[in-house]
Amino acid sequence: MKIIQANITQLPIIAALAYAIWPSAYGKILSVEQLKYMLEKFYSLEALTEQLEQRSHVFLLAEENGIFVGYASYELNIEGNKTKVHKIYVLPETQGKGFGVQLLNEMENKAKEAQNKILFLNVNRFNKAQHFYKKLGFEIAYEEDIKIGNDYLMEDFVMEKKI
Repeated sequence: MKIIQANITQLPIIAALAYAIWPSAYGKILSVEQLKYMLEKFYSLEALTEQLEQRSHVFLLAEENGIFVGYASYELNIEGNKTKVHKIYVLPETQGKGFGVQLLNEMENKAKEAQNKILFLNVNRFNKAQHFYKKLGFEIAYEEDIKIGNDYLMEDFVMEKKI
């Protein structure tokens, strides 16, 4: 497996992966309507371009044998010395093969290079992914509810890891 930093021409790959992954990741947590709304809000090419160009997200793609199997994004230097993990997803059929760990390790290495001291992320309070993060040293810092429009609410844990 290799991890590459995605460029603007690869944003359609990230969008396609999101549409393939999210129904499995959130199908038991969110309504079909909310899932569709969130995918359109966060993964349209316009939204991804804005995240890349205006909000300083760095996108990564995980590739195995010429096939993209996952993606992540992060942002350095939040509140001075923190790195925000915005996204980390791998195709359901590739889970358990270490791709998520490698994506997180890459983000952690970039955070250390930037002399950041903490990785943090949001995870839905009902998402089993929180157990994955706990195994990798993240701890729940607090709960956060985020209104995202259309009367939808993200009910998250904010998790942190000291690096």
